[in-house]
Amino acid sequence: MVTAIGFSLLAVGANSFAGGFGAPDFGSVQNWTLGSFTLICCISFNIFAKGNLKPLAVLFGLVMGYILALFMGKVDLSLVKSAGLVSLPHFLPFEPEFNLSAIISVTMIFLVSATETIGDTSAMTATVLKRDATDREISGSIACDGFVSSLSALFGCLPITSFSQNIGLLAMTKVINRYTIATGAAVMILAGIFPIIGAILASLPEAVLGGCTIMMFGNIVISGLMMIGNCGYSQRNIVIAALSLSVGLGFTQAPQMFAIFPDIVRSVFAENCVAVVFIAAVIMNLIMPKEGEVKTRMPLK
Repeated sequence: MVTAIGFSLLAVGANSFAGGFGAPDFGSVQNWTLGSFTLICCISFNIFAKGNLKPLAVLFGLVMGYILALFMGKVDLSLVKSAGLVSLPHFLPFEPEFNLSAIISVTMIFLVSATETIGDTSAMTATVLKRDATDREISGSIACDGFVSSLSALFGCLPITSFSQNIGLLAMTKVINRYTIATGAAVMILAGIFPIIGAILASLPEAVLGGCTIMMFGNIVISGLMMIGNCGYSQRNIVIAALSLSVGLGFTQAPQMFAIFPDIVRSVFAENCVAVVFIAAVIMNLIMPKEGEVKTRMPLK
């Protein structure tokens, strides 16, 4: 699951590197310059920084890329000028109504989100803590995911999902201190309440963001491969991983093949490889025999 998420995010990172989806200057020399400069700054800082400074490689790359973008005139501050002072979320912005199609769609989306949370939790413990996630950690992650999703629904939001990009960041920095993560959450809350802070963060050019995220998304792929290796390369595991990845990534590259299905199915599966990989992996895990397996385990370290 984590590997599928990583592969799907690689395209997102590449598009950001080139300027972002639909950008009029997509793939321009300026965007290539910003993306490459930011990536080089991240890598250089990671190589030469010592001790506690090394985890700041991504932040350093973002700051340096942003400064270069300012000199190149690529930073749009128009949103900062028009931003209001305070913006509070509205409780129940939509009138509740019983819609079976919407209920089924949101339920399926949440199941996929919960599966992604399991994968993210497992990847975090495998890459940073060098061990498998405990049942308590996984159940706690799913419970938190469900609680926050239920709370967000009261303010008109769809189910909330764990941010898989953070797994790549954790793999790079090895920082999982809860106070550090809480500080990041506080910044996001402030950005939501005070529009000017959110506008400043949104002014970060896509190419600068892509220069950092392209490396983080690659870390997500490696984390997934490490988890597959830790499970063992038995014939059963290889078949499950190969088929689920090929079906999930392959089918969603041709979304028109879902045209014969109802709108509910198309909206959830047509362009969401995580959902397709989840269904394929669960089905294969249930039908593939478990007897007579010979596993060749690889150490996490």
